[in-house]
Amino acid sequence: MKLGPKAFQKRLRRAGAGPKLDPPPARAYLTGMAIRRILTIDSAPDLGLLKRVSQPVDGVDESVRALMDDMLETMYAAPGIGLAAVQIGDLRRIVVMDLGDGPPSEGNRPEGAEAPAGGEEPRIPNPRVFVNPEVLWASDETFCYEEGCLSIPDYFDQVERPARVRIAYLDREGRRVEEEIEGLYAVCYQHELDHLNGVLFIDHLSRLRRDRAMAKVKKTMRLREDA
Repeated sequence: MKLGPKAFQKRLRRAGAGPKLDPPPARAYLTGMAIRRILTIDSAPDLGLLKRVSQPVDGVDESVRALMDDMLETMYAAPGIGLAAVQIGDLRRIVVMDLGDGPPSEGNRPEGAEAPAGGEEPRIPNPRVFVNPEVLWASDETFCYEEGCLSIPDYFDQVERPARVRIAYLDREGRRVEEEIEGLYAVCYQHELDHLNGVLFIDHLSRLRRDRAMAKVKKTMRLREDA
């Protein structure tokens, strides 16, 4: 997932720092990682893979953790706030995310960042990983958010989703975790879970808006190739 322009600008104002969306994370465990190519919907083969349903992971081992590290590195480089394994061509049910909502302290404040007026702390890297993620319960209350996607470059639109969800997943060590989440965390989690089920955020839109998204992405990718 990628923040929409409005959310991006709001985040920069709250961060009180420079123009980079996601500051470099603490990468004590990110060794030997690689930046992978992100599939995009303008390519028929890429789109075909993005529409496939990902398969459950039998267990969390070193190969799974290596994939998580590559996914995080790829997501930060994009930059984005969430990435599903299928977006780099791997059909395993794995998601990574970093909303920049780590616990603030003087010790982990990004270099050069100062707390904005009013005492609000800047965003702190907080990489999360999810293996075999699922939704156990969703609220009737909904929340509308401007979403973007690394596989749908430079297109953003409003998507309505449950405002709160109870989720379950395996963490980096293979332990089962259950928690109730809301806000941007819930939006991003549901967006990435959709990817694992072969669903893109534009699939929640009208046919007209989906066609508009496809046309814009094709134009964006042509301009990038010509640059």
